[in-house]
Amino acid sequence: MSSTVLWIAVLVLGLLAILWPRGGLLARWRTLRRAARRERLEDALKVVHSHAHEGRPASAEDLASELRLGRSASSRLIGELRGQGLVEGRADALHLTPEGERWALQVVRAHRLWERYLAGDARLPLERVHREAHHKEHTLTPAEVDDLEIQLGYPDHDPHGDLIPPRSGELPRREATPLAEWPVNVPGVIVHLEDEPPIAYAQILAEGLDIGQTIRVLEKTQDRVAVSNGEREVRLAPAVARNVHLSPARELPAAQPGVVALSRFPDHAEAEVVAIDDRLQGYTRRRLLDLGLTPGTRLVPEMRNFLGDPRAYRIRGTLIALRREQADQIWVRPVGPIGGGSGKPGDAGSGNAIGVKKESVNDIQL
Repeated sequence: MSSTVLWIAVLVLGLLAILWPRGGLLARWRTLRRAARRERLEDALKVVHSHAHEGRPASAEDLASELRLGRSASSRLIGELRGQGLVEGRADALHLTPEGERWALQVVRAHRLWERYLAGDARLPLERVHREAHHKEHTLTPAEVDDLEIQLGYPDHDPHGDLIPPRSGELPRREATPLAEWPVNVPGVIVHLEDEPPIAYAQILAEGLDIGQTIRVLEKTQDRVAVSNGEREVRLAPAVARNVHLSPARELPAAQPGVVALSRFPDHAEAEVVAIDDRLQGYTRRRLLDLGLTPGTRLVPEMRNFLGDPRAYRIRGTLIALRREQADQIWVRPVGPIGGGSGKPGDAGSGNAIGVKKESVNDIQL
């Protein structure tokens, strides 16, 4: 009798392990199935949206190719999208419905914000952020995406330069020209780096090219495009150069008279914040803004440790510590005469740093 009771107990426990509504195997299987279905639909929506943004409608063949599906699987997926009211049109010209557009932009927004977090605050290598963000984008709720945007300080572009759709759901367009088509000897700022194919993207990163850099084309031939970033020359194959996109160079804060990076400002001299570099995004940018480092704010470099980093700054009666890599991204101008410091020529904490003369504010030179 006891043996029968034991077997019944085992059977009941086994059924509970399978059928338990919240943690049973069947519930987990259903959760995984829903997640896989959501990922499949959202990946398809992104493909259709990407083609529409480029001005050419996606087709069933495009879905099959980019999502690595067979023809029948692609047809079933399109049928599911139509059944959900997310796409319309023929198989050779698919278009998003308003609901499909909203959903696609939400996925794009989640992906690019998560890339911004991974590259900026998690410090993940740029070659890995796209793959990691692709997994995370399908798990975030709209509320979580909004919270992430707030925590990141409302960034406007991801690490590749792609614009991040705002909460309103409109994706602005950015005019940019591939490097291979950019005119010789005309400065341009890098606004986008295409991360596909990965081998080309890896080469671009290895050459030190990055969003926000101002470069100039030195030479273009059938075999190479030679450019300079002001410090070194980089040579790319034309196929790789087409993955670098430029816009006309704008005046950077450093180009304004008397403006220098905070890291190069002498100790005990009062500075006024001009701007935080656009390339600094994510939690770090928000933290600096929360500390009061907004345009017009005044601060004084006070002290540094024996290694020189981090450095202490007095702002609004409070001392804060900033690493050199953070201070490099804060542009300031002097307020009043420059003085103080150790007086050692060329020392970053002296009155003669960065070629500064103590007598006049106007003598600051980069």
